[in-house]
Amino acid sequence: MRKKIALDMDEVVADVMPKFLDAYEIEFGKRLLREDYWGKKVYDIPGADHIRNVLHNKGFFRDLPVMANSQEVVGELNEKYDIFFTTSAMEFRNSLEDKYDWLLDHFPFISWKKFVFCGDKSILRADYMIDDHPRNLKKFVGKGLLYTASHNTQETAYTRVNNWLEIREFFAAETP
Repeated sequence: MRKKIALDMDEVVADVMPKFLDAYEIEFGKRLLREDYWGKKVYDIPGADHIRNVLHNKGFFRDLPVMANSQEVVGELNEKYDIFFTTSAMEFRNSLEDKYDWLLDHFPFISWKKFVFCGDKSILRADYMIDDHPRNLKKFVGKGLLYTASHNTQETAYTRVNNWLEIREFFAAETP
């Protein structure tokens, strides 16, 4: 029986930052630099909390850029592991269809039967989970890998991966 990997979508395989940076620039007339938001979410910047509302927009999740090397590495992992995309899609109603279509477009080699759209990831059971939110790894019973994102830079409780090449290295050392 093959081991299972649960992969988050946003800020793991799909890059949401460009859209948040665009929304901030439209609202405030200034493009944020990495040092302006690193260590927090863009909408945690004083006065920018309403920027989070863009997550409710139809199409927000549909055209997100793909994280560098994620397609190639997920394809490689898919040869040895059962890959499940496990993404929170209930809070933002329009995200469900957008995320489904995005995954079909960018990861067509993963069957739709392995898409898990949920609100609370504590129900998930897999051998590994790669996620950018420590709260999702906290109750996870397998091995959690924390994918670096601006909002989790201070977290030290989990094995950290900064990019997909590091994920490739991690799994090269594991026994499937």
